[in-house]
Order: sequence, then structure tokens, then C-alpha cells
Amino acid sequence: MSLKDDLQKNLTEAIKSKDEVKTSTLRMLKAAVMKFEVAGTSKKEATDDEIMKLIEKEVKQRKDSIEAYEKAGRADLAEKERLEMKVLQSYLPAQLSDEELEQMVSRAISQTGAASKADFGKVMGAVMSQTKGRADGNRVKMAVEKVLQ
Repeated sequence: MSLKDDLQKNLTEAIKSKDEVKTSTLRMLKAAVMKFEVAGTSKKEATDDEIMKLIEKEVKQRKDSIEAYEKAGRADLAEKERLEMKVLQSYLPAQLSDEELEQMVSRAISQTGAASKADFGKVMGAVMSQTKGRADGNRVKMAVEKVLQ
């Protein structure tokens, strides 16, 4: 069963169970997938990897919104975004721990022969290709900076 089928099945279940947060979040995600599929010159079917990237993008948007709402003193809206983010994150692979991420960065540094901050891009590229949605780009950036110092 594809991820797209899972989303549809879970949306139906959320509607039946009257889970408003999950229903609205999955409807929004389904709309994002449909928009992706019809973008461009021809219609195409979204793959699981493409859907994962869309989910990651939506999670990042939620994080940015939470930060903005908290700065504006709107805890109610920030909480709504947190709940949506939790639903979205349930479709992503388990996140790497800080220790695992640092070990991955150390291996990438030894593989690329990086010696200074000038080699930051090489290390980032190597680590990001290995994480595949299991670590946010910001977390990877901080880990690479920490290990390269």
C-alpha cells in the first residue's frame, strides 16, 4: 500500500472518528499532494519519496508558524500548529538522535577528508544524502558546525 493510499485511509478513519485536527491536517496534506501532481505541463502520480518531501515541507512550515505565533503571544494558534505538526510527523521516519547524527557527521568528515570550516558544504552534502528525512537540515547544520570546530 502506498503512502498516498495510507493518507486516504487515515483521512476516512479520522472523519469517521470525528478527529477534527487529524481530518483538517490530512485534508491539507492531500490537497498539497494533488497540487504537486497537477503542477507543470502534465499530470503525474506522486511517489512515496515525493510525498515524504511534501510532509517534511509542511512540518517545517508548522515549526516556523509556531515560532511566529509564540513571538506574537498567540499560544492558542501555536498549540493548533503543534497538533498539526504531530499528525504530520507520524508519517515521517523516526528521527535520528543527536549522538547518531554526530556519529554520521564524523564518518562523513573522515570520508570526505574535511579539515576545516571551508569543507562545510562537502560534509553537509554527504550527511544530508544519508539522513533522508530522519533529521532536519537545521539539526544537521548545527551538528556539522559542532564537529568541525
